[in-house]
Amino acid sequence: MQRVLQVSNLSFGYTKETLLYDNFSLSLKKGELKAIVGASGAGKSTLFELILNNLKPLSGEIKASRVSEVFQDPYSSFHPSYTLLNQIKDVAPLEDIQKYLGNVNLEYEMLLKLPHELSGGQLQRASIVRAMLMKPSLLLLDEPTSALDNVIQLEVMAMLMKNLHEMGILLITHDMELARWCADEIIEI
Repeated sequence: MQRVLQVSNLSFGYTKETLLYDNFSLSLKKGELKAIVGASGAGKSTLFELILNNLKPLSGEIKASRVSEVFQDPYSSFHPSYTLLNQIKDVAPLEDIQKYLGNVNLEYEMLLKLPHELSGGQLQRASIVRAMLMKPSLLLLDEPTSALDNVIQLEVMAMLMKNLHEMGILLITHDMELARWCADEIIEI
């Protein structure tokens, strides 16, 4: 299978005296889902910032294929004064939108609204639809189901796993039960 992420000998810290990562390596292939678990402040979201090239490592190398991310806070994922549909159209083609909306139990009409007009769970599902429409090789999920009830959480994760043949998924979660259920490998940080 095609490798979609390679992190080699990564070292990073906000200060050189306190490293979050010291010689950390990780590999992810298309068709794999790996979960990153750890306490708050352990560096899970920082790892995503490094993969997205928003932060620079002290040393090491990160190679990532076409990346899309679902952020933990859905309200920070969308501009407050544009409809969700306009924001999705700006970054992705809409040809498969009905399929993904059905998979996450979200009505098309919801996308015609502004972000503040939706609940956190609805907005998170719209964020997941947007990420899937971008056709990533690597999907980064930062607590993507924390705002969802248990039934919708399972539906969303089942949809993501059904599409694993198209991508590799790196999932940040505090939910060890979820990680055990869906991940090929659990990496504790």
